[in-house]
Amino acid sequence: MPLLVAPALPVGSLAAQEQPHLPVRSGLALRPWRDDDAPAVRAAFDCPAIQRWHVRRLDSDDEARSWTVQWADRWRDETAASWAVVDADDRPVGQVGLRDVLLTEASAQVSYWLLPAARGRGIATQALGALVRWSFTRAGLHRLALEHSTGNAASCRVAARTGFPVEGMRRGSVRHTDGWHDMHLHARLRTDGPV
Repeated sequence: MPLLVAPALPVGSLAAQEQPHLPVRSGLALRPWRDDDAPAVRAAFDCPAIQRWHVRRLDSDDEARSWTVQWADRWRDETAASWAVVDADDRPVGQVGLRDVLLTEASAQVSYWLLPAARGRGIATQALGALVRWSFTRAGLHRLALEHSTGNAASCRVAARTGFPVEGMRRGSVRHTDGWHDMHLHARLRTDGPV
């Protein structure tokens, strides 16, 4: 069945380029994940807060390496992308990424987490802002959505500070270890202006 509108972005919009390194304020940067980042990823998924909100853990170094390796294929497939948020010494302190990339709609979901030592300093807001700027100005995306449990006040603050207004709530839509959670929906459009 043919579409009546052309895809917003052609196939190859992401895969035709290398995943970029992106500068972030305060000496931070976003870069693609590497195999040697696996210990930091494993440490992140050992954090009870990350396990709580992301509903997963990693039980071995091999699982952590598999997590880091998957992103190159997902970039080439144009389905998702993830960046390590790194400090001035190129050590990972967190993650920001695009999930559920739809080139036909020029849209994606964003995700983020930080290691405990990096929290409370505005790093998630700065890293997400860098990803938003690149997504709208270089990748050509039109809409970025963000979803988090209504119980995750820290994630809601990051969304608000990065200019993602609340669009609504999905009641009882995601199951966490403590039961069903209502989820806040936030989104930004390219036309919303600068971050």
